[in-house]
Amino acid sequence: MTENTGGKHGGAPGSRGRTTIADVVVEKIAGMAARDVPGVHALGSGFARSMGSMRERMPGAGSGKSVTRGVSVEVGEVQAAIDLEIVVDYGVSITDVASDVRESVISAVERMAGLEVVEVDIAVSDVKLPDEEDEEEQRQRVQ
Repeated sequence: MTENTGGKHGGAPGSRGRTTIADVVVEKIAGMAARDVPGVHALGSGFARSMGSMRERMPGAGSGKSVTRGVSVEVGEVQAAIDLEIVVDYGVSITDVASDVRESVISAVERMAGLEVVEVDIAVSDVKLPDEEDEEEQRQRVQ
């Protein structure tokens, strides 16, 4: 005797095929989720941000900041591990910001990609002081 599990074609539509999610997709989701947390000034180290700003000025290099700067991931079939490098604003509680970033990233990746996030490691590489100019402000020569 055979069991009918979903109609004429042998199963529910959601079980007919396989979905794979590229690492860069998870990197973008994590990067956007981390940037949305109050107290996060930027992602990536000072050197990575400098190199990224130089790349953005090159013709044909695309527009805007790289969403994946400061983000690296390992993605398996059902799980993901994420490493973030962040710069925080001066005066905020670094432990609170890190906790909020971790919560935001886990929520976004699990909701959007359906992957279980097993860990989010955060390295705070710098603090943005109030009197420091941003790289974008330094680049603009004419307003």
